[in-house]
Amino acid sequence: MPIKQVLTGQRVPVKIWTDDVDEKSKAQLANLAQMPFIHHHVAAMPDAHVGIGATIGSVIATHKAIIPAAVGVDIGCGMVAARLSLTANDIDDRSLRAVFEQISHDVPVGRAQHCDDTVRAEAVRPFEARLKALTERHPQLLKAFGKVSKWTHQMGTLGGGNHFIEICLDEADRVWVMLHSGSRGIGNAMADYFIQLARKDMERWMIQLPDRDLAYFPEGSEHFDDYVEAVQWAQDYARQNRQCMLDLVLSALARHWPPFVVTSEVVNCHHNYVAQEHHFGANVWVTRKGAIRAREGDLGIVPGSMGARSYIVRGKGNAESFCSSARRRAPDEPHRGREAIHRGGSRAADGRRGLPQGQGRHRRNSRRLQGHRRGNGQPERPHGCAAYAEAGGVRQRLDRLAG
Repeated sequence: MPIKQVLTGQRVPVKIWTDDVDEKSKAQLANLAQMPFIHHHVAAMPDAHVGIGATIGSVIATHKAIIPAAVGVDIGCGMVAARLSLTANDIDDRSLRAVFEQISHDVPVGRAQHCDDTVRAEAVRPFEARLKALTERHPQLLKAFGKVSKWTHQMGTLGGGNHFIEICLDEADRVWVMLHSGSRGIGNAMADYFIQLARKDMERWMIQLPDRDLAYFPEGSEHFDDYVEAVQWAQDYARQNRQCMLDLVLSALARHWPPFVVTSEVVNCHHNYVAQEHHFGANVWVTRKGAIRAREGDLGIVPGSMGARSYIVRGKGNAESFCSSARRRAPDEPHRGREAIHRGGSRAADGRRGLPQGQGRHRRNSRRLQGHRRGNGQPERPHGCAAYAEAGGVRQRLDRLAG
C-alpha cells in the first residue's frame, strides 16, 4: 500500500498511509514532527487516530531521546497467537462451554490477580533482581503500584479494557488461541511515574513544548538510563505475561478437548513499545505506538475488531514505515508492509449458542470467548477488500460448533 499523503511545513515530514485521518490526529503528528530529535520523518499507519501525546498508529524514530508518553501507559502491550492441531470437527458445543468456564477460572481478569497458591513463581523469578535494583533508585515506583496489587501475582493475568482471550478458526477451520494484554499494573505504574518525571524535567529546563505529553528524556540526562531500564523490564514482563496466559489457556483446553499440539511457531509481539534500531543511516530509538515491527520475515498479529477477521502476517521490511505495520485493520487497508499468512475468524457464540456471556464484574472485560455480535445478533462485518475475498476470505464457523 503506497503512502497516501505527506504533511510538510514541520522540521521533518509526516508520511501517512491513509487518506482518512482526522484533523486532530494531523495536528498531533505535526507536533511530533516539530521536535528537534525526530529522525528523518514521522510515519502514520492506516489506522492512525488520536492518542495521548502521540497519535496511536504512529511510528516515531528519535535520535538520542525518548518520549515516555508516546511509548504509552501499557508498556509492552501486544498479542500472542498459537495454532493447534485441532480443527472445528474436534470440538462440540459442550466442550466449548467447559473451556470457557475453565479459562474463566484459571486466568484472572480485570483487577483480579493470582492468589499465593497459583502465583507463577518460575515466571516471575527472573524479574526480581532487575526490579529490586530499579526500585532501590526509585522507591516511589512500588508506592505507585499500590498496597493491594502485587506484580508477582499479576503475572499471567489479563487485565481489563480492550484486552481479550479468543479461540478462533482460520480459513482451513484450524483452531487458534489468541490473546491481547500487556505489562499490567506494574507497567502502568512505571509509565506514569516516568511520564511525570519527564514533565518535571521540561519545567526545570524551561523547555516549551507544543504538547505537554511530548515531554522527553535526552540521552545523558538524569533519568534516561533508568527509564530505558524500566521500559525494557516492563516489555519483557508483558511478553512473559502473555506467554503465561497462553500456557494457562492451553492447559485449560487440554482438560476438555482431545489431545493436541501447537503446530506452528508461537507469535508474540508488542504493539506499544520502544527499541533501538538502525534506520536511514543512524542508530535511533523507534517508538511504535499502536504499531508492530514488520521487518522482512517478521511474524506479527493484526487483530480484527470483534467478530471480524484477524491476521497472522509476515513483514516485508518497508523502509519508509521504519519496517512497521498497523496493529489493527483500517476499513480500506488489507495490508501494508506485510503479507497475510493466516486469516482467523473470531465469531464466537453467545450464551444462547454455546459460550456464555461473562458474569458479574467480569462481564465488561474483553474476552473474545464471549459473544462477539452486534445488538442484532449478527457478527460484525469483517474489514477487507475484494482481493482478499477472492483469495478465499475467512470462513467464520464457530456458529457451526455452537449448533
